[in-house]
Amino acid sequence: MSSEARLDRLAQQLASLEVDAFLVTDETNVRYLSGFTGDSSSLLITSAGTTVLSDGRYETQLAQQCPKLATAIRPPDQTLVELTVEVLAASPQRRVAIEAHHWTLAGFGKLRQACDSVQWSETTGVVEELRMIKDANEIAITRRAVEIAQRAFASVRPMLTDAMTERSVAHELEAKMRSLGAEGCSFAPIVAAGPAGALPHYRPSDLKLGDRTMGGEPTLLIDWGAKYEGYASDLTRTLHRPGASDRYRRAYEAVLEAQLAAIGTIGPGVKASAVDAVARGVLARHGMVDAFKHGLGHGTGLQIHESPRMSASSTETLAAGMIITVEPGVYFAGEFGVRIEDDILVTDSGCEVLSDLPKGLEDSVWLL
Repeated sequence: MSSEARLDRLAQQLASLEVDAFLVTDETNVRYLSGFTGDSSSLLITSAGTTVLSDGRYETQLAQQCPKLATAIRPPDQTLVELTVEVLAASPQRRVAIEAHHWTLAGFGKLRQACDSVQWSETTGVVEELRMIKDANEIAITRRAVEIAQRAFASVRPMLTDAMTERSVAHELEAKMRSLGAEGCSFAPIVAAGPAGALPHYRPSDLKLGDRTMGGEPTLLIDWGAKYEGYASDLTRTLHRPGASDRYRRAYEAVLEAQLAAIGTIGPGVKASAVDAVARGVLARHGMVDAFKHGLGHGTGLQIHESPRMSASSTETLAAGMIITVEPGVYFAGEFGVRIEDDILVTDSGCEVLSDLPKGLEDSVWLL
């Protein structure tokens, strides 16, 4: 879908929002709607057209990326808020929607005080709702992001030794993804050996893998993703050494069963909370549901965490074109953690798993 079509979709919502214009200030939403990849810029969208509010650093870039959009360029001695006030003062629009989640109380207070003739309407999630459904180009880009992440993992996995640190593994993954064409990581990789795997958002340390797993469960949880042309992938695999304990093996097989069962229920019209419930039901049968301490997953796109949320409290219903993660996990403090994650495209008839790295128990043996 072109930027022009995306802007038109939002412009068509102005009447239902009961506003004359929409001021988009979230930089990710600016990129999604206009194709502009710079920062410190906003969009003023009306039924008559869209104006990009920016500064002189981006004049050439705007001409290249947004040739059909009008621009308002602020001089060095003017702030973006001041430029916004100036543009609004010269326009007939008096009912303007803002992205309330992107403004601080102080920042919006300044804008409101300077534009006392404007009737402001606070909105949340309007553009994010449009972003949930990916078009063919977004899906193709995400496929490439997944492919790069998988190839990087397959390249780094044979390199793993006891002498490597968690941080060095993360660096190797990033270097490989960049060499394969990624902009970089879609988030800071989680590389967690042994007991560190029980911390879902652990940050890699300089402790050697062999030292981390000595005396504990010899496991290695890696959560990583590539960012390609702005779009994120997000995968997790948990490796184990030969001779892993029966307790670990039971946990791994329970998580895998939960993930496969959840994926099997995904399709258009299915509630996100219902998919989460399927995974929890499996883990409950294995007596491990209390060790599952987070939601089942989330949408991905220009940001690593987007709507829909895949959790017990989610209110969204899945629709074709959504790309989501399914990542059940169990965590046992001081022992180990297991998480398995794949990226899933919701299709007209069900779903497609975009990632295909092997994930069976025997596929996940960590050989030195």
